[in-house]
Amino acid sequence: MKILVMCEGPNELKIINLLLDSEKLKFSRDDLLDMRPFHARQLFSPQLKPALNAYHGELEIYRVGDKLSDALKIPKDLSPAVKSQRKFCTKPELEMLLIIAENKTSQFDKVKSKQRPKTFCKQNVTFGRKKYDNSTAFYEEYFKGKIDLLVSAITEYHRTHGKHKPDEGYLFDLLK
Repeated sequence: MKILVMCEGPNELKIINLLLDSEKLKFSRDDLLDMRPFHARQLFSPQLKPALNAYHGELEIYRVGDKLSDALKIPKDLSPAVKSQRKFCTKPELEMLLIIAENKTSQFDKVKSKQRPKTFCKQNVTFGRKKYDNSTAFYEEYFKGKIDLLVSAITEYHRTHGKHKPDEGYLFDLLK
């Protein structure tokens, strides 16, 4: 059985790839369909088609993102192969990991009723001389050499942010 990891956005994809490359997840690239996670919201995504067509075994599907409200549409021909599907939510936004990593949680708590995490990060998070700009490159530069900081931020988010919906896990649940 292979795991199909579908990431809602490119930043989620980057975080998952960083964790995979650092062997911090419960699974490895060998466990993944086509040995990689995908930036896709649905199974009919053009980049998924070749990998799905080439693989004829059973699948577990892991969806990673902050807005996982849309139902996963499973084509009839693929339905027998899908043995399970799980959601791993990054609510409210992936930027919360940066806020935690920067020790700015209490500062954010003062403005969170009026400001989204993304806006807060654009105003308050810098790395080197670069301000946060919601780019995949920023996440890579910020966390690449600091994987333990990323794991720590994921763990702290899980510890402090209550519960998600019953059918949604945390990124924490994917860690070793």
